[in-house]
Amino acid sequence: MSEEKQYWLLKTEPGEWSWEDQAANGGLTKWDGVKNKQAQKHLKSMKLSDLCFFYHSGAKARRVVGVVTVVREWYSDGGDDGMVDVKAVGEMRRPVDLKEMKGEKGLKGFALFRQPRLSVVPVPEDVWIRVCDLGGGYQGDGIVLESHDSDGESGEEEDG
Repeated sequence: MSEEKQYWLLKTEPGEWSWEDQAANGGLTKWDGVKNKQAQKHLKSMKLSDLCFFYHSGAKARRVVGVVTVVREWYSDGGDDGMVDVKAVGEMRRPVDLKEMKGEKGLKGFALFRQPRLSVVPVPEDVWIRVCDLGGGYQGDGIVLESHDSDGESGEEEDG
């Protein structure tokens, strides 16, 4: 029996590690430096192919900007703390601000709001779907978008 996919939110200060840094690094990075024991427990619970919102925290930009997937489960390089490796899946078609999420009735009780300082947060599937809807999905999600060519004819193309 296979385990169900889990969803997460990973916070980072854009000045420390931004979505642009993630993309410039070939989309791959180790997610380390997590000190809080509860956040470490969440990292340890991550499984291959779990999806994570890439969230910019800080005073200027509190928003979901992209999606990454877990490509290596929890491991340690010999220190006290461990890490997971994540790879970029795609940028949100439209970033989803914290203020916008807080205004959504369907997102009430989301751990991001209850524990705002936690850097790794589990995301229930219904919350994942709603946040993706708010942002119009993300590049690489397999959603076919309708586009219009120069003649005004509509066609379908996969965003990716």
